[in-house]
Amino acid sequence: MGLDFEYIAGQTPLEEDESQGLRIKTISTRWELDEFEQKNIEDCVQWIQGRTLKVEHVFSDVFIKEVHQRMYSGVWSWAGKYRLSDKNLGIDKWQIQQATRSLCDDAQFWIKEESYAKDEVAIRFKHAIVSIHCFPNGNGRHSRLIADIINENIFGNEPFTLGSLQINEDSDVRKEYLNALKQADRGNIKALLDFARS
Repeated sequence: MGLDFEYIAGQTPLEEDESQGLRIKTISTRWELDEFEQKNIEDCVQWIQGRTLKVEHVFSDVFIKEVHQRMYSGVWSWAGKYRLSDKNLGIDKWQIQQATRSLCDDAQFWIKEESYAKDEVAIRFKHAIVSIHCFPNGNGRHSRLIADIINENIFGNEPFTLGSLQINEDSDVRKEYLNALKQADRGNIKALLDFARS
């Protein structure tokens, strides 16, 4: 029996070759997949906790890929690898690496020049990296964890609540989050920043 992929609005459908990258062949439902992914993500969070990270390391495409790989490597063979197919979200697959490197350079500049408040740097980076849509799937959860890493490990702030919210469910929280993302897509980061700070 193959995995029955049922996508919640906002999730990225997997191409056939991507869904064949499933490492655990006994998974047969979306619920089982979510359970295995969550365990992998918790392992990644434990790995990152308490680490002192340098700005130039966090803001590198190597680190961006490493976090995704640690979040999903127990479940997907393509974890930590930039996507090789175009999606209905994100930029063209051939632009991903350069766009990610440019974003990382921008973020280092924001910090050096104090262009934004510290937590705003994290949220602007989160929004930009999810907009690039680097990976076949898991981009939302990845971007939320990256925001927490920036806020906590770079700036010494409390992590945002973004990573702990049940954003994948059909809830008022999810609707508020998606609305904030849409506003950020139009250039207004305030709603997403307010959501992260709440």
